[in-house]
Amino acid sequence: MKESNEQETVLHARNVHKTYGSKGGAQQVLKGIDLRVLRKEFVGIMGPSGSGKTTLLNVLATIDRASDGAIFIDNEDISTMSSAALSAFRRNKLGFIFQDYNLLDTLTVKENILLPLSLGKISKQRAEREFTAIAEVLGIRDLAHKYPYEISGGQKQRTAAGRALIHQPSIVFADEPTGALDSKSASSLLSVMDEVNRNRGVTIIMVTHDPVASSYCNRVVFLKDGKIYSELYRGEKSRQSFFKDIIDVQAVLGGDHIDGI
Repeated sequence: MKESNEQETVLHARNVHKTYGSKGGAQQVLKGIDLRVLRKEFVGIMGPSGSGKTTLLNVLATIDRASDGAIFIDNEDISTMSSAALSAFRRNKLGFIFQDYNLLDTLTVKENILLPLSLGKISKQRAEREFTAIAEVLGIRDLAHKYPYEISGGQKQRTAAGRALIHQPSIVFADEPTGALDSKSASSLLSVMDEVNRNRGVTIIMVTHDPVASSYCNRVVFLKDGKIYSELYRGEKSRQSFFKDIIDVQAVLGGDHIDGI
């Protein structure tokens, strides 16, 4: 099923619910989420522990299925897809960056990045061109033949970002991508994500508890008790000013607090 919608919308979640368990032991985590993401947006999702932000990301990213509601990505209703169709859609249309990198230790940096292309019918020459282009942007071309155990955490996360971007997905989903990094590596990764969003037009949806990370976004969506509590748009504000706005909302919601930017 396809949704007739304006062209610039890349993701539209309508009245999305997620419940775990059944009957007396049922736990409703998402309670009617309505969210629209435009192509080329960089959207942060924040909220206190237990607000449903990771569950929402998993449902939007096809890692988990919603209990009710509809989710359209590129006008395709992923909530009605079979498991096989969903797997193919995920492989072709989506990219993922996780906190723990999820790299294969037996593959080099280059092989890890090229993994999504190896599953499709792409020539070796084109794969080489795509790798060179993305590795240059990420600043890891000189690490091509190293293995994950030979590089730093920041370099591992850049490798994971390269793997997420190599097949030019419609959306990249990032789950606490800076959570395992020191502040310098985190800042470096976020700058790269900001660059690929602005210069390559990559749509990014990122769950984070860190207001510094969220200050790189165009928009931040705040969840509370499984519902959207509020949204902030950066507009023409500086990152420092946007950071302060995020802190103000976070103070009302409760949860983690980080000083400085």
